[in-house]
Amino acid sequence: MKTGQGKVEEILLDGSMRIKSPPDLIPTPGGYLLAHKNASDSPLSVSLFSMDSTPNGFRSAPPTPLDWKPGDLINLRGTIGHGFRIPNSAKKIALIALDESPARLHGLISPSLKQNREVVLVCNSSPMDLPEVIEVQPLQSLIDVLKWADFAAFDAPREVRRTLKDETNPNISSTAHRFDLNQLREMLKEQNQVTTKIEAQILIHTAMPCGGVAECGVCALTLNHEWKMICKEGPVFNLHDIL
Repeated sequence: MKTGQGKVEEILLDGSMRIKSPPDLIPTPGGYLLAHKNASDSPLSVSLFSMDSTPNGFRSAPPTPLDWKPGDLINLRGTIGHGFRIPNSAKKIALIALDESPARLHGLISPSLKQNREVVLVCNSSPMDLPEVIEVQPLQSLIDVLKWADFAAFDAPREVRRTLKDETNPNISSTAHRFDLNQLREMLKEQNQVTTKIEAQILIHTAMPCGGVAECGVCALTLNHEWKMICKEGPVFNLHDIL
């Protein structure tokens, strides 16, 4: 795993950062870096996901740590984890944010457009700096968008995975309740039985302080009756395995 030094060049209004970094320390969509500010008192590293590449580095998805400012030097380690893998045959791409921000899905937009794919973003926020060709739909339209798409990339906090398993738990609060999860499950099951089924992947977002080095277990989840570490066996998983 590579290490190197980066520099915070700019902090944008949406909480994202422009970071100068070596070319081999730019995360692929869905993958991430661990970053720690020089001389910081914080004992934990920060996970950085890429929204887009820039001439000398990348634009990281928000949030920005409160004590970071332009000019700060940061130590980088990565890239870590499994990112999104869009099939070559996919032409209609749905990007679906079940978290508050769709920023961690943003890195899929540019490569998709370069390959002449259609892209629809589904979220309940108001993303900035999107190309005009990107259609934005609210989460209420998710089922219709999935009927149209031949590939779907989801972004969700780890709590949504538990919600997908048990919507009756009153202690779970999630944006996932804004659409009918039973409908989603049934639709994907139906498509699973036909040849032209939709392929869907999900980025499970949670704290990943050790980046797979210490196997601290903070990000562990059970998948198919086995413990999986989101930090190194994710953070992107097959959605059908999560359901």
